[in-house]
Amino acid sequence: MTAPRPTAERAAVVVTGMSVTTAFGRGTDRLRAALAAGQPAFTDVTRFDVGRRRAKRAAHLPGSPVLLDELGDLLTQAIAQAGLDAAAVGQTPLLCARHSDPSWPRRPQESRADGHAAATGSALAARAGLRDARRTYTNACVAASTALADAAALIASGREERVAVAAGYLVDEDVFALFDAGRALADDGALRSFSAGRRGLLLGDGMAAVILESAAAAERRGAEPLARLLGWGRAGDAHHVCQPHPEGLGMARALTAALARADRAPEQVDYLNAHGTGTSYNDSAEAAAVHLAFGAHAPKLPVSSTKSLTGHTLEASGLVEFAVSVLVLQEGLLPVNAGYTGQDPACRLDLVTEGPRRLKPATVVSLNAAFGGANTALVLGAA
Repeated sequence: MTAPRPTAERAAVVVTGMSVTTAFGRGTDRLRAALAAGQPAFTDVTRFDVGRRRAKRAAHLPGSPVLLDELGDLLTQAIAQAGLDAAAVGQTPLLCARHSDPSWPRRPQESRADGHAAATGSALAARAGLRDARRTYTNACVAASTALADAAALIASGREERVAVAAGYLVDEDVFALFDAGRALADDGALRSFSAGRRGLLLGDGMAAVILESAAAAERRGAEPLARLLGWGRAGDAHHVCQPHPEGLGMARALTAALARADRAPEQVDYLNAHGTGTSYNDSAEAAAVHLAFGAHAPKLPVSSTKSLTGHTLEASGLVEFAVSVLVLQEGLLPVNAGYTGQDPACRLDLVTEGPRRLKPATVVSLNAAFGGANTALVLGAA
């Protein structure tokens, strides 16, 4: 696939603060340890009754956490890690991604005013002392990655010095029932990305917050970057309402655009954090996209889907997996593609299957796709 020409000179974008929570526990260190251990977080669902469901498992925290409270804590932690003072926080906008609240349409009309998705961003911004909530994204599994790309574009173009991005999804009964009825959930209790015999996805709790800023701004205040966001790409294929193009055309275009923006050749990429939902349609199409975008480098490119560990965190997946990619750059450990039972001829990739793989990468890519044919790719570099 022919790459578009790199963009003109622009401000470099770095990550200076990050916090993430998954079913493995609250805080980035819990995810860091879980990636090193390589054991999935799936357990029997206890948050609601699944007695009449085909699938019985998900990756969720105990109890009934409140999304706004969890995201507020994560934003506070990311801001603290970035070392921002109150004045800098007050000049920083927030971009937020989340799943819609299934209880909102059922509430009395008079109580709905503050319950819609956009209100989450405004409430989070107010709690954290941020300037405002510019946008709230609900565009399915590319919501958070789209927010990251928009944040990076705002910074790279000089329109903002820094941007906070937060995203969250908590496993809920409505989505679980919908996916189960559509036979999208794995009834064998494992998410087996790219594997022969894979039976579908499993849901997972996922929440994260990051601070992105220009490298120049970070340097002026002496902040130590965690990683660099080198490039981003977005593309649509509009092939089907809930199936990707079988040749992975949209995903390949997003990958190619991101690499061009990052000024990286395919062979310079050391690891791909794949979308890898464990469904038959996605995984084969994604494998085709990898071969289309990476060409001769595709068979040598290490690939894994950390959804096989954390579950699919829907609108938050782009930010959770962005955090995973930052940790891969920091730790030099490629996460395992868990639940693997053997090669599917349609998914010929260098999958990380025998436990985490030791490798010190300089450049990694995170790929996401969504219903309706929306696709995003993010290219990250070591700090």
